Amino acid sequence: MDFIERIDVLSKRIPQIASSLQTEEATKNALIMPFLHTVLGYDVFNPNEVVPEFTADTACKKGEKVDYALMKDGEVQILIECKKYNEKLSIKHAAQLFRYFSVTNARLAILTNGTEYQFYTDLDAPNKMDEKPFLTLDLENIDEHLIPEVKKLTKSSFDVDSIVSAAGELKYLSQIKRIISEQFKEPEDEFIRFFASRAYDGVLTPKVKHQFAEITHKALRQFLSDSINERLKSAIGGDKPVVEDKNSSESLIISDDEKIKVITTDEEIEGFNIIKAILRQKLEVNRIIARDTQSYFGVLLDDNNRKPLCRLHFNAKQKYLGLMDANKNETRHPISSVDDIFSYSEQLLTTVTFYE
Repeated sequence: MDFIERIDVLSKRIPQIASSLQTEEATKNALIMPFLHTVLGYDVFNPNEVVPEFTADTACKKGEKVDYALMKDGEVQILIECKKYNEKLSIKHAAQLFRYFSVTNARLAILTNGTEYQFYTDLDAPNKMDEKPFLTLDLENIDEHLIPEVKKLTKSSFDVDSIVSAAGELKYLSQIKRIISEQFKEPEDEFIRFFASRAYDGVLTPKVKHQFAEITHKALRQFLSDSINERLKSAIGGDKPVVEDKNSSESLIISDDEKIKVITTDEEIEGFNIIKAILRQKLEVNRIIARDTQSYFGVLLDDNNRKPLCRLHFNAKQKYLGLMDANKNETRHPISSVDDIFSYSEQLLTTVTFYE
């Protein structure tokens, strides 16, 4: 089993046991120790490699413990602080990591709740842990671009100098991606002025700025949608449209009894394309099949009615995205435009784990 497959196995296990993870200890046993063993390759039962409840007294604190220390040649390499599953991580949770970072040889620290792993080092000041992680791995929404970097932390590949040297770029790369994401959702005045000043030759009066706020927001959403459609066309092959024929059995299936009564709209097709773009992180595109009905536009896994991925309810003034739980019960979420589907990417990807 290769590295990404080991991560996927642990990721797919999370929905199956999530309801039982009520404490920090349960989270450690069910998620964190398997991550250290299966993903990073450490022997969690060997105190020469993994030290639980690691203690290193500091000048201001005696007897405090960090949940785990990963060792190499008798030296601490990585300090790990754990919280229970679903607890939102914040810098206040890392108090022990900050203190211990300065009194051990560790150059790396991890703060985790079992699904989110925040990796820290000392880029800003030597021997002082940074306040912001240089890398964040979310097992419930895996960014495959990060996999090669996480692999550097495995026991067999561990090279602290290589990791720290790459940490600077990773830290700022993730921050810039976050800023871009925020601007796509709600562009700031400075961001709007940047585009307005290049597209508009007149004076940027308050009225013009207000107009460009709406134009910029719309342009960003259309650009993202166009980029996704281009990727989908490339994945399918050639310049064929994502849905060539609304009655085509290859991508959009409508039963013979419904063909006369069912009308597939452009918005439903656009919504379907967005869903495919999201789900292709975990699925081959040809496994994601649409089935339009009189009541809703359904999206199925492997064209199997017993594997519903989601539903689009676009036939009324108020649009809804229907998401499925593990028992295939649907919950409708109101959306104002098809682009709002992107806000539910994590839930859509989680649905895939119910069938895989």
